[in-house]
Amino acid sequence: MNSTTAQIAKQFREIHFGGNWTASNLKDNLKDVTWQQATTKIDSLNTIAALVYHINYYVSAILKVLQGEALEAHDKFSFDVPSIQSQQDWETLLNKVWTDAENFANLVEQLPDEKLNEFLADEKYGNYFRNLHGIIEHSHYHLGQIVIIKKIILQGEGK
Repeated sequence: MNSTTAQIAKQFREIHFGGNWTASNLKDNLKDVTWQQATTKIDSLNTIAALVYHINYYVSAILKVLQGEALEAHDKFSFDVPSIQSQQDWETLLNKVWTDAENFANLVEQLPDEKLNEFLADEKYGNYFRNLHGIIEHSHYHLGQIVIIKKIILQGEGK
């Protein structure tokens, strides 16, 4: 794992599945969250489900670019979480997140390091390096929110 892209893929996997410096990742923090907790609204904060969807919205968009498709993402849709009315709905969203994350990391690993300096989809979005690191930073940022919201919910439940 000497390539830069392999290191980026490793960091991306770690925010999703564990092993990073923060010792905090999405999978561990979400493993015991019920669909009711995921959809609980606390004041003006986003729900856990909305944050999970939001994180993956951008992962999915760049995943498509890595698969050779056009970049089709618009910030205004990034919180349009589908309705979650059951544990199955919640698990469907989580399974998409885990699958997309693994596919994303696998494709990043396959990128030649030279690709990191190329523009992602269009010059206005910057290069691959900026976008791949941006996805990791974005995920960490919202993971922190998820952890805090989960603590508030559990406190309210007396746990």
